[in-house]
Amino acid sequence: MTQPDSVTQPESAPVTEPASAPVPDAEPPRRRRTGRTVALIAVAAVLGLVGGTAVGYGIQAEREPTPLAALNQPDLAYPKPLPRGQNPAPLTAAEDRKVKTDGDLRKLLLPRPAGTKKSEFSDADGWMTLREYASGFRSPEWALEDQLENKLRRIAATSWQKGEFRTTEIRLVQYRAGDSLGARDHAEGQIEATAEMAENDGEPIKGSADGRVFVLPVHKEAGYVDVYEARAYFHRGDIMVTVYIIDTKKISVKEISSVAEQQLGRL
Repeated sequence: MTQPDSVTQPESAPVTEPASAPVPDAEPPRRRRTGRTVALIAVAAVLGLVGGTAVGYGIQAEREPTPLAALNQPDLAYPKPLPRGQNPAPLTAAEDRKVKTDGDLRKLLLPRPAGTKKSEFSDADGWMTLREYASGFRSPEWALEDQLENKLRRIAATSWQKGEFRTTEIRLVQYRAGDSLGARDHAEGQIEATAEMAENDGEPIKGSADGRVFVLPVHKEAGYVDVYEARAYFHRGDIMVTVYIIDTKKISVKEISSVAEQQLGRL
């Protein structure tokens, strides 16, 4: 078999630089100096604001002062007086509650019901001293100080007895200068303390904003009869009212509520 002629190899091409040889890059485009521009704009805005404020004050200073309006302008009277003949009639003594409460406080006490007798615990003149009132609290010294700070004015009290044991007592505790805060705070404090003793929130008194009545658990002690007690607390204006009923028989919510509502009606 004939061998093919050897193929003549072409002359090798001249050697060139490798492709990775460094080639100068084109000049990069110039970036906008946004940060500096924004800073310059911000500085200009601040200078403009300060300059404008200064110019404004300068202009205002050069102006003549504006005269103030007269203070004694009759048209500014408030409240506006009603035309002649349209003024409301003054309250009568029966309608003006202030007349009632500034008078003899004992006259606002609920009268002793028919079929009852004066209780042996009743004060002869219908007044109770602050010391006597404070003595009924667990801490008389604290109660005395607290009532003095609240500007207690006077206390009217009455009590009566029905049958052999049932005793009802009412106290009107009034504070000075028509201050309803003392009466309200005292009522709220007694309601809170009695709610803990009764282990319930009591029942609302009809016609009262926040008054409550409570029937306490029976008090049992060996060698003594069982003692039942019911209480009511509410306030009206600068007067705080307490109602107590004590008996050896059960006292219903209706019974204590009836007395409280009648006393509230007198105020």
